[in-house]
Amino acid sequence: MAPRSFWKGYLKLSLVTCPVAMTPATTENEKVRFHTLSRKTGNRVVSQYVDAVSGKPVDEDDEVKGYPRGEDDYVLLEDDELEAVGLESTRTIDIEMFVDAASIGWIWYDKPHYLTPDDPVGEEAFSVIRDAMASTGTVGISRLVMYRRERAVMLEPRDKGIVLWTLRYGDEVRDPNDYFGKIGDAKVDAKLMELVTTLIDERTKKWDPSMAGDPVQARLLDIIAAKKKGRKRPARSKAEAEEPPSNVISIMDALRKSISKESAKRK
Repeated sequence: MAPRSFWKGYLKLSLVTCPVAMTPATTENEKVRFHTLSRKTGNRVVSQYVDAVSGKPVDEDDEVKGYPRGEDDYVLLEDDELEAVGLESTRTIDIEMFVDAASIGWIWYDKPHYLTPDDPVGEEAFSVIRDAMASTGTVGISRLVMYRRERAVMLEPRDKGIVLWTLRYGDEVRDPNDYFGKIGDAKVDAKLMELVTTLIDERTKKWDPSMAGDPVQARLLDIIAAKKKGRKRPARSKAEAEEPPSNVISIMDALRKSISKESAKRK
């Protein structure tokens, strides 16, 4: 059963508007979560803000945001001042522009959300915006208040719906040239390229979600299940001994040995 939408509003392109609903495309509900308890009493431990100098708890009404301008010196900002700089509407995805879908690198993608029409009447408007983006190879750019912050968002047509991606802020993405620019421009040996391509072919498989499984969570669930039944926790399995690095210095020899090893595995 599909989860309930966590946001409802409107998708707007110029004078075309339609009601839409949005749901996060990913979930962490199945993750194992723990509470912190007091070992002596078994009661949950709660956290609270305390004054860094006096050590006394601070009431929620006395909490205020502060921007540091010096040591122990802050500019205080009230909630209404913070809200004043936000968007006037937090319920309308107004598509401001379109860009080539291939021009936005994956590193800018943050969180995906499924966007769907919220009533049969608005479905036609939703569908025409979706199909027009797909036919032109473009994605829509807008702004929206999400997770208590104003975000740039990207609308990408996908199947019968639209995937809305929140985009990372400009100051969050580091310039790749600062890192990749130090790598040399030497031309790769054609024979080495052929061997690595062969190795890739040997290891190529069809994508399956199970490839992104979480083995640590599975082991945690085994331990929890055993403790629920009053049994001792499962013995820790000995990790396979890591194969020591080969002394082969030649890349060519190393690749040939790797291909032989892969071929033997398949047989």
